[in-house]
Amino acid sequence: QVQLVESGGGLVQPGGSLRLSCAASGKLFRLTHMGWYRQAPGKERELVATITSSLSTNYADSVKGRFTISRDNAKNTVYLQMDSLKPEDTAVYYCKATIAAIAGATYWGQGTQVTVSS
Repeated sequence: QVQLVESGGGLVQPGGSLRLSCAASGKLFRLTHMGWYRQAPGKERELVATITSSLSTNYADSVKGRFTISRDNAKNTVYLQMDSLKPEDTAVYYCKATIAAIAGATYWGQGTQVTVSS
């Protein structure tokens, strides 16, 4: 079982920055693929960015060049640096963990609200 705790959300003006963190429990973090997803009101949850255990990254087109995903295996933490934020980035952001070596081992955090507004 893996528990994920997100933090770092809040209210920011357009053009501003936020850094989200997701701390994971357990001893298999270095083998875990991590991702950030978001869900805006009335919309489906969508992928924002992912980072594999081998540090390969992938981004949604809407955030490329503005968001950066990274991980610190020593701290069991994944980060999402969000720059040049836009009102359309407003959503609840969720952290997801997938342990590829274990079937069905997918876990979600509780989410953190990000609001971009003047």
